[in-house]
Order: sequence, then structure tokens, then C-alpha cells
Amino acid sequence: MKYKDGKPGYNSEKNARVLPMTILLFVLCGFSFYLGGIFCSDKEGIDVKTSMDVGDSVASPRDTAVSPLQLKPVAFQECSSDYQDYTPCTDPRKWKKYGLHRLTFMERHCPPVFERKECLIPPPDGYKPPVRWPKSKDECWYRNVPYDWINKQKSNQNWLRKEGEKFLFPGGGTMFPHGVSAYVDLMTDLIPEMKDGTVRTAIDTGCGVASWGGDLLDRGILTVSLAPRDNHEAQVQFALERGIPAILGIISTQRLPFPSSAFDMAHCSRCLIPWTEFGGIYLLEINRILRPGGFWVLSGPPVNYENRWRGWNTTVEEQRSDYEKLQELLTSMCFTLYNKKDDIAVWQKSSDPNCFNKIAVDAFPPKCDDSLEPDSAWYSPLRTCVVAPNPKLKRTSLMAVPKWPDRLHTSPERVSDVYGGSTGTFKHDDSKWKVRAKHYKKLLPAIGSEKIRNVMDMNTVYGGFAAAIIDDPLWVMNVVSSYAANTLPVVYDRGLIGTYHDWCEAFSTYPRTYDLIHLDGLFTAEGHRCEMKYVLLEMDRILRPNGYAIIRESSYYVDAVASLAKGMRWGCRKEETEYSTEKEKILICQKKLWYSSSSRKSR
Repeated sequence: MKYKDGKPGYNSEKNARVLPMTILLFVLCGFSFYLGGIFCSDKEGIDVKTSMDVGDSVASPRDTAVSPLQLKPVAFQECSSDYQDYTPCTDPRKWKKYGLHRLTFMERHCPPVFERKECLIPPPDGYKPPVRWPKSKDECWYRNVPYDWINKQKSNQNWLRKEGEKFLFPGGGTMFPHGVSAYVDLMTDLIPEMKDGTVRTAIDTGCGVASWGGDLLDRGILTVSLAPRDNHEAQVQFALERGIPAILGIISTQRLPFPSSAFDMAHCSRCLIPWTEFGGIYLLEINRILRPGGFWVLSGPPVNYENRWRGWNTTVEEQRSDYEKLQELLTSMCFTLYNKKDDIAVWQKSSDPNCFNKIAVDAFPPKCDDSLEPDSAWYSPLRTCVVAPNPKLKRTSLMAVPKWPDRLHTSPERVSDVYGGSTGTFKHDDSKWKVRAKHYKKLLPAIGSEKIRNVMDMNTVYGGFAAAIIDDPLWVMNVVSSYAANTLPVVYDRGLIGTYHDWCEAFSTYPRTYDLIHLDGLFTAEGHRCEMKYVLLEMDRILRPNGYAIIRESSYYVDAVASLAKGMRWGCRKEETEYSTEKEKILICQKKLWYSSSSRKSR
């Protein structure tokens, strides 16, 4: 039955059944609530807030009306001593599971959640606080990096040598056995831009023990030294122990975790990368991360093949062919030979958009299509195509960027590519971090002293913290979340270094490699994705014993972080921010030096 207006009429029979069904529904709900009270009561002393994961909160942690997150006290156990150099995402014990093709087994392969370690990584037996900078550039304690494979295998090349309880670093290398300084002197003769502040950032692929990057620090050039995890050499571990910037990585099948047009210079000293194989895919990645007008430096095969081929177990014809293939590939990618002398050859990437416009899509290698995001670099596969610089950007080429140190506080052109970014927001961020850094130094006077050399900013925006402490004897690895706004190009345009990373995974470094870790609102921003416990355990893994952490967080998270930090044997104190706001607090923490119980028992 319907009324004339089309609405359904009232059915008396159905209405008669509604009342008893409603009463029954209320009875069932009440009984369910009663049972819930019996079986879910706090008999075991469990607080609802205690069992809540970081990502379970639906209210905004920045809202001061929300009660702080509370966690039960926990004490993390020690890992066994064979995990003293554990690198979760590049673990040699898991390499057999992955392919040999193009050394893919050396790339990042992170353990699933159920295989994650929930224990504290012990230091090696006999570990000592590291030698302080700048003395550390020339020596380190043997027990801190107890591997002398390089010492035995490369003794004729003067990489390092063991004397008593220390390793000494004479500054040698495969292509510079008589010292890195003379090698770099020759390079600066070939590239005058290395002397006047034009070249500021560099990457060294296959870095050895990072002597090249270490020498450049004295010349005002900040270098990311890159090498894969291996069973014996521990190259990156040596570099960081010395106080030189380095990161685990390999050019294989995935892009390196850097934005496009990042580095002013790239270097390979007999790094044995087959540049012309697989469609030139490795050199195409160097092209992507190298700034227009930037320099690519190669020493070793096939450079100077006329005089060197006899020592390379090959023929002069093969080496000539390799060199011609390399020159042809570089020319097709808009590189020109800039200078060459003895064992060093320098090519320069073009800053002329017309050259890249002439690369056809059916050429070899072809120009990448517009669908390929040039800055997409977190688990992004390599492609055999040329990433052309954005023609709309007029001030990102090497000769257009202000010289160092002026570029540090100059608003980069690419800040406008960031959502909400502008010259105004950049200047505000720059000023804000000057105030914050001054406050941090009051809370932690060790900043600026010899106690702190290797620093990580876990979730930077524009690199403001690094810029504010640029005059201190330290360097900063700026980390931009792969899920956050893409601000890393701005960091590099300022003349700073950094990497993309997802903190739900382990960082690409060895244990005990940073003196200070800074965190600003990471749990507030990404607590819905990354469980706080694992992030803090990763911080503990990479922090040196006696190292510090500055954790700036919303009031919602601070107490919970402090509770977990206590279980990691950290000593923490809560401090006010520079403006004493209630919305956020600062934790100043220090990791204690301890030794594994197994090593104590064996003494």
C-alpha cells in the first residue's frame, strides 16, 4: 500500500513485530556488554593505553587535550656476539637467497617483520670510544673494526696498515698508492672549479676506505662515499669510523637513493664497475644524479690504456675498444671530455637543454619518456634511458648555483617544486633552525666539541639543522622520508648531502657509526606506519656507545619514547623547547657503553 505521494504506507502487522524484536535487541546488547566487562576487565593490570601501538591513535598527537601515550616498561635483551656488525637489509647470511645477476644479492633485501631482531647489538670485544676528529682521519682502533683483510690483500697499495692496537691510513689507494693528496692535487689542476667553491658535493662509487672523500673535506668538498656490504673489507665501516661520510650501496638494478641533479661531481677510481655493459645502465644512473655542468672523473681502466694495459691482464686492442665505447656512450648522453692527464680523465655533463632535446626516443640510449619521475629513487628500478634535466629549471646547473658557501643560505630554485614551498618558507626554516641549534647547544654542550663528528638528521625538511651547525667540526647525513614531501633536491642545492629512506626499515649503514642522531616529529608524522619500538632499536644499532640522541616530539609521544629508551640502556632527560611550549618536548639521551655478557664471561 502506498500513499498518493508515493511514500510507503504503515503496515500494522509489521509494526506488531517491531516492539518485541527491539526489546530482544536491547537484552542481547546488555548481555554482551556484561560479558565484555567480565572477560576484558583489567585483571592482569593491562591498561588500554599500554597495549596500544603507535599507529592506533585516531586523535591528533599534537592536540594537548589527548593523554600522552603510555607503554609498559620493557628491557631489551642482548643480541648474540655474532651480530656485532649486523646490517639487517644487507645481510651476507641471506645472500644465497638472491640472484647473482648484476650483484643483486648485494642490494637492499630487508627482513620481514616476523624476522626482525628485538635485541641490542653488542660492540666487539675490546671496543673503545673512537679516536676523535681530526686525528681519526689517519687512525682508528683495531678492535672497533677488527678486520685486516684489506691490510693483507692491499698492503702494496697503502690503503691502511696495522700497527699495534691501531689501523693507520696513509692515504693510499689502487690508483694512488703513493698518497691521495697528490692524486687530488692533479685532479684540481684538471678541474679548477674544485678550488673556488663551484664544486661542493661529490659521490665516490667504490670508495675503498674513503681516503679520496677524506682528503676533499679539507678542500671544502663534501663527499658521499659509496660501497656495498661485503664479508671482509668493511669499507664503509672504516670510512665512518674515521669520521668520513659514507653509506652502504651499489649500482645494480635499483636507483641510488638520491634525487636527480644532486651531485656536482662523481668519481670512480678503478671501482671495477662495467660502465658500458647492460646498455650503459650504470653510467646512466650517474647521469641522473649528476647536476648539469657537473663532472664525472674516472681513473683506471680504460683510461691511459696505452701505458697501463700490460698490468690489466688484457690486450691493448681490447682496452682501446673499451675506451672508444665509453667515449661514444658518454657523447650520446651529452657529456664532453673536459680534461685528461696521465691516469685521470674528466668528462663534463652538458647544461645545454638543446643537447638533451636532440636525443631521440629511438636512439641508443634513448631519452626517458615523461612518465619517468627523475627523483623517484626508493626501490625504483634502473632504466636504460637518459634522464634529461628539467628545461624549466634555469638555476640548477653547476655554473648557475651560487658558489660555496653562499649557496648554503640562498633559496634554491627547486624549493618551489615542494608542496607549500617558497623562498619565504625556506627563509623561515633557515631562521628557525638557527634558534633551535643555539638552544640545542645549551642543552647538549657536546655539539661543537670533539665528542661529536658523525651526525644524522633522521627526518629533515630543507637541511636547516645541518646548515645551522655548519661551522662545527662535524658533518650531517640528512634523511628525507620516502613518504614525505620531496625536499632532498633542496638539501643538495644548498651544498649539503643526504639520502631518501623509509624508517620502517633499517638504514644502510653498519652499527656504531653515528655520534649524534636528531629526530624532529618523526613519530608524529609516521607513527601510523612505523612501530616506534623498531625505529628506536634501529637508532640504537647505528648510534655509537656514549653517543647522543636529540628527540624532539609531541608531548603525546615523549614519555613513551623515554620508556623504550630506558629499556635500551639509554639515559634520557626531558627538556623544554626553545619557546617552552606544551605541545612538544625534547629528550636528550645518551647511549651507554656496555659489553656482551658472553664476552665478559670469557675474560
